[in-house]
Amino acid sequence: MRNQTTKDLTLVLAVAGFCFFLNLGGPHLWDRDETRNAGCAAEMFAAGDWIVPTFNAELREHKPALTYWFMMLSYTLFGVTEFAARLPSAIYGLGTVSLTYFMGSRLFGRSAGLWAAIALSTSLMFGVASRAATPDAPLIFFTTLAISIYTFGTTTAVTKNSNESPFVTLFPTRISIVIAMYAAMGMAVLAKGPIGLILPTAIIGMFLLIKRLPKSETPSSNKQNTLHRVGRILSPFSPMHFLKTCWSMRPITAIACTLIIALPWYVLVHIKTDGGWTYEFFIKHNLGRAVNSMDGHRGNFLFYPVSVIVGFFPFSIFWLPALLNGIQQLKTKSKLQDGHLFAFCWVGVYLALFSLAKTKLPSYVTPCYPGVALMIGVFVSRWSAQEFELSKLWPRLIYGSLVVVGIVLMIALPIVAHFYVPEEKLLGLLGLIPFCGGLYALLAAEKFQIRKSMIATGCTAVVMSTALFAFAADRVDEHRQLDQFVELIYQGESADRVDVFSYAETEGSWVFYARQPVEYFDNPQTAAEKLLRNSTGNQTLVLVTSKERMAELEPFLPVGSITTEEMPYFMEDSNLIIARPSPHHVQVASEEEITIH
Repeated sequence: MRNQTTKDLTLVLAVAGFCFFLNLGGPHLWDRDETRNAGCAAEMFAAGDWIVPTFNAELREHKPALTYWFMMLSYTLFGVTEFAARLPSAIYGLGTVSLTYFMGSRLFGRSAGLWAAIALSTSLMFGVASRAATPDAPLIFFTTLAISIYTFGTTTAVTKNSNESPFVTLFPTRISIVIAMYAAMGMAVLAKGPIGLILPTAIIGMFLLIKRLPKSETPSSNKQNTLHRVGRILSPFSPMHFLKTCWSMRPITAIACTLIIALPWYVLVHIKTDGGWTYEFFIKHNLGRAVNSMDGHRGNFLFYPVSVIVGFFPFSIFWLPALLNGIQQLKTKSKLQDGHLFAFCWVGVYLALFSLAKTKLPSYVTPCYPGVALMIGVFVSRWSAQEFELSKLWPRLIYGSLVVVGIVLMIALPIVAHFYVPEEKLLGLLGLIPFCGGLYALLAAEKFQIRKSMIATGCTAVVMSTALFAFAADRVDEHRQLDQFVELIYQGESADRVDVFSYAETEGSWVFYARQPVEYFDNPQTAAEKLLRNSTGNQTLVLVTSKERMAELEPFLPVGSITTEEMPYFMEDSNLIIARPSPHHVQVASEEEITIH
């Protein structure tokens, strides 16, 4: 058994490592989040400041410091590069996939754990999180670690010969397990804030609320039956039951562990910023996003279910039969019932709570992806082992949807490329991967070769993930022309002799790759005055803006006072303008200063 676990884990790490590390440092950092997070870590690293996050020489209140710390350690080893900025996320991704394998094996069996880990490794949004310089990967890892510690502290490994639930207790009895679980949540709080404690405890709490409900008698009439069902839905939240369950989870220990781990940094940053970071983070970026739709990120109650289906592609093709199979398991008394209930609580808590928030982004629910992976993994495992039968309609729907996605990609990607990256219309060939993989899997399923169809799905997922992130992203990135941008800014001059600023446009990549703060102006006259200002002639002033915005500056710029260069503005219906004072203007300005003196 131990040898088989070693083989499984080797396969899991090989698949995840291939998906997460291949060409990790190839594309430049993407606007907007990557450049701001990596840039913040770079500024803290340069200043030797491990407490106050800054970006573009301004306080950055968006996230706590844990992500920046690991990037800074990576910068120490590899320098300030794309690879170094993304490396912590890839390592966290490997960790989360490994934890998912062990949880799946514990709750549902070795095969289910293996398929869950592979499905998670190759899913679209988890791949993004594990290859991006953002706080998502550490948050996912530490919340998954906390839930894994809970699982291993309350269960024994499920076995083929036993019909008993793996849960031997509903809450860990050893205080060391409880402390470790809440300490992991404390790290999650350092990664992204209060949700690092609130959501994992809500998942475990929801599971306990349901499992600890007393059994009730079956009603005799249909009317009583309806009232009974409504009562059962609401009963987990009855005040006394809710309070008893919360107290059984050792809330004082939870708060103490979290405060010991996270509070010192929060106190230090509060003191060093005179409360500015604390107010902005908790009031604006936490409470504000919950009660208001910020930056246009809004959606209805279907936003997150649809986001998960899209984000977990390609293994999300199994979502409907896996959901129905899971519901069926909840109705039985099998050994898999509690595992399914736990996975449902994991996913359901995230979807429900974030659906209530006004600001919505697909990445907000990625910490529930290991729970989705468990549901998919146990379904795939049991279907492959022919523990149940599905009608021929299901494989046709499942793999037919994969074929359809391939066709849609082959049509849609060249159209999108035509507008944004016309030279990359061949990106439509990406659609051949799900098309061919889905077709082969469908043919195998038609011959009742379910295991072969699953292996085809897994191979399709790995090829799709690497083709998309390692190669297609690199091709698209070339059209951003960031290296040309830096060359146009400096034109052979050293960074300390060039002062870069912008008008009415700003991108995090300008700051990160210029390796200096880029002052932002929103008043055309002020920006024009800055561009023409030159006190000694020893420093070159460089303005970055769009072609349309440049027209707003022209009334304030004398004819012949500036020189401009133009380059494409990626994903915008415009070009970038890089302007600097003309040599004649600089000479005149210097002569006037000499005369004055």
